[in-house]
Amino acid sequence: MRKSTLMEKVTRRTISSSSFFLCFFIFSSSILFLAGKSAAKVSYDGDNDDNVTALFIFGDSFLDAGNNNYINTTTLDQANFPPYGQTFFGLPTGRFSDGRLISDFIAEYAKLPLIPPFLEPGDSQKKLCGVNFASAGAGALVETFQGSVISLRTQLDHYKKVERLWRIKFGKEESKKRISRAVYLISIGSNDYSSPFLTNQSLSFSMSQHVDIVIGNLTTFIHEIYKIGGRKFGFLNVPDLGCFPALRILKQKNDSCLRDASILASIHNKALSNLLFKMQRQVKGFKFSLFDMNKSLKLRMDHPSKFGFKEGEEACCGTGKWRGVFSCGGKRIVKEYKLCENPDDYIFWDSLHLTQNTYKQFANLIWNGGHMSDSLVVGPYNINRLFQIS
Repeated sequence: MRKSTLMEKVTRRTISSSSFFLCFFIFSSSILFLAGKSAAKVSYDGDNDDNVTALFIFGDSFLDAGNNNYINTTTLDQANFPPYGQTFFGLPTGRFSDGRLISDFIAEYAKLPLIPPFLEPGDSQKKLCGVNFASAGAGALVETFQGSVISLRTQLDHYKKVERLWRIKFGKEESKKRISRAVYLISIGSNDYSSPFLTNQSLSFSMSQHVDIVIGNLTTFIHEIYKIGGRKFGFLNVPDLGCFPALRILKQKNDSCLRDASILASIHNKALSNLLFKMQRQVKGFKFSLFDMNKSLKLRMDHPSKFGFKEGEEACCGTGKWRGVFSCGGKRIVKEYKLCENPDDYIFWDSLHLTQNTYKQFANLIWNGGHMSDSLVVGPYNINRLFQIS
């Protein structure tokens, strides 16, 4: 193998330094472009390009910034039509919300631009600050909504393509540093547990066995990222799915949550926590942040006014009881839908997703850490700390 020439080293160093300013420029431009929306002032050390910490995002519709806009699927797995996006962007972007997602706020707090979807065409330079691989409807199981979404396994393949491109662009050593320095944000599992109920299918295994398979696939995914060089991971656990409007309306007899869906989420969250703490003990350099989305959402649903909401059960957009029919936008199977006047008053945007206001509150907890009802909801690191660790 030939040694790098002096010119190659100088070129790589130039690319490395310029990429920091590119990330900063894109961040500044995105703040200006997004129509005078308020944002924190940016401060940075322009002489130190080690401050560039990329954000890679994987998972499902809680984090998908628009990848499903570019695949052959149905409107059940797309949100590229009004009123999605109305609150912040003023137009649909593919995000399953009225505005920004948790990952968008995390990027802002980290002084990064909006992280682009992997499949979005255009300037590859935008992807030097990170890439969003998430796909609405995706699961850890390949079988989850297979053929309509981008599974976690395929998201990993997409990440490997980016990693190879980074090696070419930055050189092996600089690329390795950047991969190690990056933060990996992951939300997965909700579709693996909700899809059997939404499609009226029975589980092929017992609940605990089903969770074991999901956790097994997620474990493989984490080890693959680690093997490539990833060290800092942020996870959202699975919310109380049985209490989402779309699943509650499946109950025929009473108004309670769909018990089996809630149980699956609970089993998953315990297994996920056990897995991550085990990896922290056994895998050198592995660091993680785990956000208890389940508990945080329950508290808001039970006490909406305490957190600035007026409605804790009904969705802003949809139809039927609790607006639990997944009809927001009128482009899906059911065309009828109603839209609330102020999404900020609601926890749920549609029957399966949350409002920008809810996501912002969650992002603040994830970034800063915090306690609720004397119980830690983020640990052992918050995401802010992960971005600071070199």
